[in-house]
Amino acid sequence: MTRNRASADGVPQPLMATYYAQRASAGLIIAEAATPNAVGQTYPNITAIHDATHVAGWRGVTDAVHAAGGRMFLQLQHGGRVGHPATSGLTPVAPSPVPLPETIFTPSGHRPSVVPREMTAADIRTTVADFAAAARNAIDAGFAGVEVHSANGHLLHQFLATNTNRRTDAYGGSVAARIRFAVEVTEAVADAIGAERVGVRISPGTTVNGVEEDDTELLYPAFVEALAALGPAYLHLVHADPDQPLFRHIRENWPTTLMANPVLGPELPADGGAHAAGRLLTAGADLIALGRPFLANPDLVTRLRTGAPVNPVRDRFMMYVGGERGYTDYPTLTVA
Repeated sequence: MTRNRASADGVPQPLMATYYAQRASAGLIIAEAATPNAVGQTYPNITAIHDATHVAGWRGVTDAVHAAGGRMFLQLQHGGRVGHPATSGLTPVAPSPVPLPETIFTPSGHRPSVVPREMTAADIRTTVADFAAAARNAIDAGFAGVEVHSANGHLLHQFLATNTNRRTDAYGGSVAARIRFAVEVTEAVADAIGAERVGVRISPGTTVNGVEEDDTELLYPAFVEALAALGPAYLHLVHADPDQPLFRHIRENWPTTLMANPVLGPELPADGGAHAAGRLLTAGADLIALGRPFLANPDLVTRLRTGAPVNPVRDRFMMYVGGERGYTDYPTLTVA
């Protein structure tokens, strides 16, 4: 749930500590995506976790959340081709030189995407190591663990998808080759901080950021099996649909906690996602991720418990402009 409130070089700011502390009643906060290296930056003013200033900035956030009784994981996300030199100062990298099929937001507004540089074997090794180092930094910053972002059209997902991965080496072609990079990243992160501190996010069939999978039903059973062998704490399934065979297959074959992110549609439902969450729990999910309802409802837990109406998310523009408006100024329930 990137909100673009960090500094230009990725350091979390004090306002972010207020935002997350307001939402500390969540069972677990998975903080917005942080980049493990400079070339992984996607948009302006997103967070990072690859140097000491980032660690110190995030420490201010985690301290505030802990003081409010909450707990946090940090999501590690490399944008891959979802990036621009106008933002990071670097040419983005990707599994293959296939550009994002749309414009991308930069500090000077929307710009045409650029052709990413195809990652070499050395780039891949370095990036795996960067994820591991970022995970260690996250623990130093006070997080209880990290979530490896292998979804939504970012770098790890770009390796999974056939339209963005056109490699002919050990990281492209077959399903086993295309899942290799994401598995190696997850293994390195688990080795760095312990598998019990690691979650993995996946989004089967999602076409966000121009990815297209032509073998979703084959890809994800193999990917999930390989991830399960590493023993991470949880698997986070995005846009989970309990009526789909793939959801049922994953639930039957995933040995640890399954976190499900429900399909809520373009408008936030009046119940804050409670009905969709209930269906997923009945179908076997262990935890429910409700990111979007929490944007506008710092007291979402209380609203769900009492059946109170939820605040609607305001104008989408306010999500990304910086400052308190549309970020930390949402009202909470008045308790008599």
